[in-house]
Amino acid sequence: MYSQHHNDAFAQVNPLRKVPALKDGEFTLAESVAILLYLSRKYEVPDHWYPQDLQACARVDEYLAWQHMGLRSSCTRAMWQKMLFPVFLGESVPPETLASTLAELDRCLQVLEDKFLKDQDFLTGPHISVADLVAITELMHPVSAGCQVFKSRPKLAAWYKRVEAAVGEDLFQEAHAVVMKAKDLPPADTALKAKLKPLVQVLLQ
Repeated sequence: MYSQHHNDAFAQVNPLRKVPALKDGEFTLAESVAILLYLSRKYEVPDHWYPQDLQACARVDEYLAWQHMGLRSSCTRAMWQKMLFPVFLGESVPPETLASTLAELDRCLQVLEDKFLKDQDFLTGPHISVADLVAITELMHPVSAGCQVFKSRPKLAAWYKRVEAAVGEDLFQEAHAVVMKAKDLPPADTALKAKLKPLVQVLLQ
């Protein structure tokens, strides 16, 4: 699972060798947010996912612009440092590095509540949008590593339940099944560890 996107066949779809990637006929596209927006436009999904209204759309775009270096970064680091480094790669993480990462995650969760969710049902207003899908997907990464993301945040926990209900519980669980099973991965072999070494260095900084 963690190595297939490094092969040459996948590179024909996404030269960046990252997932997700989309191939639609002869058209290929990388980056999850770009893929979500492409699909929402192509299939003319209900307006609330990515609104036509200028200002409502701008609110979704605002969140998507922030999350890449905000929530996504801290969630990714938390999952790798708390679970994948020790379990999958057999790499120890300095306690102070993990503590700093979890503190940054907590800060981002506070921004998520105060700046975006506020007293609304969803991140950008009364209806679910692609912003909520992107956010919940990122949050399930540290959850899979055992981080109690929602435990002391009732507002965020209530939002989680609304997103799950809007998506449908079965589909929600299916969408996150792979990441929730990451803790059960067998240890990486030597060749894969070598390929991932640059990533390890980045995520431990």
